[in-house]
Amino acid sequence: MMAEAKPRLLIIEDDEGLQAQLKWAYDDFDVFIVGDRASAIAALRTEEPLVVTLDLGLPPDPDGTSEGFAVLDEIMRLKPDTKVVVASGHGARESALSAIERGAYDFYQKPVDIEQLGLIVRRALNLHRLEAENRVLAAKAGEGNRVLGGLITTAPEMIRVARTIERVANTNVSVMLLGASGTGKELLARGLHEASDRRGGNFVAINCAAIPENLLESELFGHEKGAFTGAVKTTEGKIEQAGGGTLFLDEVGDIPLPLQVKLLRFLQERTIERIGGRQPIAVDTRIVCATHQDLEAMIADGRFREDLFYRLAEIVVKIPSLAERPGDATLLAKAFLNRFAAEMNPQVKGFAADALAAVDGWPWPGNVRELENRVKRAVIMADGKLVTAVDLDLDDAEGSEAEALNIKSAREQADRKMIRHALARSEGNISNTAKLLGISRPTLYDLLKHYDLSA
Repeated sequence: MMAEAKPRLLIIEDDEGLQAQLKWAYDDFDVFIVGDRASAIAALRTEEPLVVTLDLGLPPDPDGTSEGFAVLDEIMRLKPDTKVVVASGHGARESALSAIERGAYDFYQKPVDIEQLGLIVRRALNLHRLEAENRVLAAKAGEGNRVLGGLITTAPEMIRVARTIERVANTNVSVMLLGASGTGKELLARGLHEASDRRGGNFVAINCAAIPENLLESELFGHEKGAFTGAVKTTEGKIEQAGGGTLFLDEVGDIPLPLQVKLLRFLQERTIERIGGRQPIAVDTRIVCATHQDLEAMIADGRFREDLFYRLAEIVVKIPSLAERPGDATLLAKAFLNRFAAEMNPQVKGFAADALAAVDGWPWPGNVRELENRVKRAVIMADGKLVTAVDLDLDDAEGSEAEALNIKSAREQADRKMIRHALARSEGNISNTAKLLGISRPTLYDLLKHYDLSA
């Protein structure tokens, strides 16, 4: 198997002694060293380095910064995504500010501390890779506005969530999804499974809150024939069924304390014992869990084991509510309508204007699940080609919020509603939202902060 190619690092430095030191300081990079502007630009074009270190004091101006800044400007023009780390001993503060303004990633002052510079360079590389992943993810989101294969969104908040999940998918860390009911936790868990190298195994989901306490242990760990009354055959539990794949534990906060101990033992030893069994069974199952509960508060109350929490929450992903995802309600509503219309009422072709306005303005306390249910009902009940606000049972959406008791609260309600509408219609773009509202960007930022709204 071919070794993975090393990332390329271009060092632009005219001091031969320092060149030699730097060349051997980055054994995890493919290093290229040049000492003047022409060579630097040629190497930039041919080698396409991800990171560049640039000494501003280059010939013919080794005691100044003019030549170095000329190189920086050219790099930013040719390859603006390149991370440039600038060095200078000349007017360090002024040079640093000017370099950052011109697009440099970071700055360090001579004399060079090679270890410190190495940290900056590797940090720059990580950022470059992260930005590249973001661009790929954004491109994927543009394909039918879907990420992780099935999640429909254009909201930056959800794209960040999807990016995080894609990054951890091929690891074996346990992932905990935190979010309100109806935010799509199972869909994200399934997306994680499909993005991982376990996709060939089973994805098994279990809602821990929906199963009685006395049956949950059997559901998770299985049982041997004759283990209890009614156990007429040996049955694998969900953990075994998900062997080689992923087990999704929804509402993990509802697992009773005695069973938490047994789950913890599995996570530590990767073996289980069925009820009535005496033989440990090795199982390779990845755990993804979810809850809407405050597990840290439950730990403080003695209702959830702290050691189990840290085993399950190696990576924690917080999922925003639908109200915190500008523009997604309308996008999802259209997707649901197309699906349900094809299945249940082909004459329905879309939404009326009042329905779209109502979808934009509704706070969706039940999140995506509430939206899906409302659209499904509306499609079934619609008499014409277009679903109306009445069909959605949102015809009183404008007056649905609790009646304000004073002028101040009425104004706040109106402000919140207008901001949500504008954010949805401008797809979260701050400048466009401010224009729609007829206010400045700083004023909009102040309002978003005051009302705890997300852009």
